[in-house]
Amino acid sequence: MKQRALPLLFRLVLGALFIALLAQLSIPSPQALGGIPITGQSLAVLLVGLLLPFPWGGGAVLLYLLLGGLGLPVFAEGGSGWPSFSGGSGGFLIGFFIAALGMGLLRRRGWGQHLGYSLLANGLGTAVIVGSGLLWLAYLYGWGKALEYGFYPFWLGAIVKILLGGFIAWSMLRNRNAV
Repeated sequence: MKQRALPLLFRLVLGALFIALLAQLSIPSPQALGGIPITGQSLAVLLVGLLLPFPWGGGAVLLYLLLGGLGLPVFAEGGSGWPSFSGGSGGFLIGFFIAALGMGLLRRRGWGQHLGYSLLANGLGTAVIVGSGLLWLAYLYGWGKALEYGFYPFWLGAIVKILLGGFIAWSMLRNRNAV
């Protein structure tokens, strides 16, 4: 037991750092679409959630959220601080944690080892993140603005990230000893 705890703890920290790194990769969106960048954040969250055993992926996301909340510039575009959770991004940030836990449960059932299930898992994880974010945005600004700023600019990028994440996770988990 102690022999596996250290490598898993190390992977938890690496997972949080991986999310922080991919959060800094961003594609700006036009101001007409809200000017909110499309980042690698959700892709990293879903990969960490599916590649680390349950509940360690959720733990990596929780560590990432804690680091950002404490002021380290790990959120998209170097954002940080507790106000991030009460602003427009708050629902998405909470959705990251829920999605990562769900991905870990799906991994337990072998979903990452089959390409179709890996793609479906990434689709479900994305739905959790987007759903959580939209609910929070709707609470803050109403459904019209929630869809305008939280869904329409991102749906195409979400599909690309689902396909990319599904393929990466499957290629790493099809041989279960790889991760």
